[in-house]
Amino acid sequence: MSQSQSLKLARTVAVRKIKALRPYNPDIHRDFSLSYAPFENPGKIKMLEASLSQLEQLVSDLVQQNQGLLSTNQALSAELAQAKDENESLQLSLMEQEEKQGATAARIQALVERVSAGPVSA
Repeated sequence: MSQSQSLKLARTVAVRKIKALRPYNPDIHRDFSLSYAPFENPGKIKMLEASLSQLEQLVSDLVQQNQGLLSTNQALSAELAQAKDENESLQLSLMEQEEKQGATAARIQALVERVSAGPVSA
């Protein structure tokens, strides 16, 4: 195939692609006889536009919900961190109280044993 033939073929393919993208118009009978399928039926166009509009709205709603969920997640993460700190503090406090209670119980036990030993002679 010569260079001029390949250029002519490339031009023909390009023209066909352009014609295929032109909307169908029955009043024009020259090069415009090829049509692009979605433009053949105006009802389909309106339906597609409505669907696209609904899809855009749904995507917008989802983005808003996602942002809301992200902020809620951040707030809950902060609350969880605070609750963990409080829990750790309460556990330490409980351990201290148990130590004090054990010491107090030992002192009481010593006093009971001392009293049970009998009268002290002077």
